[in-house]
Amino acid sequence: MIQVFCKNTGTYRKYPEGTSLLQMLPDFEFSQPHPIVSAKVNNVSQGLKFKVYKSKDIEFVSIGEASGMRVYCRSLCFLLYKASCDVFPGSKLYIEYPISNGYFCHLHKEDDSPLTKDDIALLEKKMREIVEADVPFHRYDVQTEKVLKIFRDEGYEDKVKLLETNEEVYMDYYKLEDTIDYYYGRLVPSTGYLKIWGIEPFRDGILLRLPDKNDPSRLAPENDQPKTFEMFNEHLRWNIIMGLNTVGDVNQALKAGHGSELIQVAEALQEKKIIQIAEEINKRYRSDNPVRLVLITGPSSSGKTTFCKKLSVQLKACGLKPISVSTDDYFVNRVDTPKFPDGSYDFDNFDTVDHDMMEADLIKVLSGEEVSVPEYNFVTGMREFNGKTLKMERGSILLVEGIHALNPALTSHIDESKKYRIFINTLTNTSLDYHNWIPTSDNRLLRRIIRDYNKGAYTPRESISQWPKVCEAEDKWIYPFQEMADAMFNSAYLLEFAVLRNHAEQILACVPKNCAEYSEAHRLLKFIHYFTPVSDKEIPPTSMLREFVGGSSFHY
Repeated sequence: MIQVFCKNTGTYRKYPEGTSLLQMLPDFEFSQPHPIVSAKVNNVSQGLKFKVYKSKDIEFVSIGEASGMRVYCRSLCFLLYKASCDVFPGSKLYIEYPISNGYFCHLHKEDDSPLTKDDIALLEKKMREIVEADVPFHRYDVQTEKVLKIFRDEGYEDKVKLLETNEEVYMDYYKLEDTIDYYYGRLVPSTGYLKIWGIEPFRDGILLRLPDKNDPSRLAPENDQPKTFEMFNEHLRWNIIMGLNTVGDVNQALKAGHGSELIQVAEALQEKKIIQIAEEINKRYRSDNPVRLVLITGPSSSGKTTFCKKLSVQLKACGLKPISVSTDDYFVNRVDTPKFPDGSYDFDNFDTVDHDMMEADLIKVLSGEEVSVPEYNFVTGMREFNGKTLKMERGSILLVEGIHALNPALTSHIDESKKYRIFINTLTNTSLDYHNWIPTSDNRLLRRIIRDYNKGAYTPRESISQWPKVCEAEDKWIYPFQEMADAMFNSAYLLEFAVLRNHAEQILACVPKNCAEYSEAHRLLKFIHYFTPVSDKEIPPTSMLREFVGGSSFHY
């Protein structure tokens, strides 16, 4: 017999060796507002079919939690793929990227005919039938060479490219009836778990709609994001042209010795976009109704600070004189900072910024006055005046950087025609394979962990612990304004994870196995092992990545 401790109930029970988590679940009574879809075993995410052979700590996870939602969404993707194979034999499904509270997908039929509304209706009908039949997902652990042969025989070259660089002796794959696929995380036990989803025509493809993460009993509301969609598509088109659609493609290019070239291309792509934005600002500055204020925002670790500095360089090359100020310097004193219900500080709240004072100063500066501006002391938690001033001269343009820069309430009394808004994000544009997207927030989380650790600001455990609140704040205070942007900049780097791997491995290894944060550390460690590592020695000191891995020539 083995002993199991259930964290959900704080109780122990004994079971015969080999009992599955699914068999144990009915024995533990606890509040379950949302369906249980997976579990953490000794702080490592596992599927409910996981069999226990030694004494373990177990925490059952619902779809209402981030790791549970990932399990649910992966399973939905396999459901869609299975239906596409059944309805359109010989077709190819490409799950491209997250958009509009769902996943944008392309389905290429064998006869190359266009996808119609009727086709999508047939897919939905088949998916509903599979859910109603409650078909089990089967997971198989076999030797890596055998997995590669299975996928090679099936013509899944995207998966072969990804997995043949894997260092594991054994790997797993999944099967749904007669359809096989690979997923880098666990799935739900059977299709009957997949009650909440939608599928509909979207642009030139399909939108697989997902449950609302705040209320998984309903679909997330539709959220049209045409500018974000176009930014994803711009990079996707480039990937297709370069033949770098998947991580396997990039890994092969690195193995072939093209690392230096890819770094140069990655830098050129970002610099080219910054030049385009700078030239557009310059054009509007010199128009009959000139832009005077550039507002720059983005979520945590998106690279706002470096972008602002690189943009300033390009604006100077256009003959302008950029001056900059950060919303962070207008933070209220720590004692006046808003708090969460638990008493901790809500540093991302809009009222953390003295927006009335900041807007008043911006209006004065734009009218030609010289203004003394504060600098926030993050050690003392106090706003200080240390002699810093702002004054517009002929040819000057004012850059405002910060998480609330695009919030209309920050500059509500400034003429809209004087503003140019820029939204920065890390929209990962290379998938692991055709059915495994890379969560767009994983870039930023790894960046944040590495930067915080190198600066001595936070341990990796602390950075991981803070992340859910950071994401919640972004959903509330930043993302609602992204489609207002005049320009969007994607700071995701072609070789980002390959470079970050060398930094992240040792840092994530510092997270203790006996803490809750180990689950996320373990997931990230497993994830970055899909990437062939690349040294950062050829990353230039002006690169966006230098803000996070160190060695930047910019002063922060």
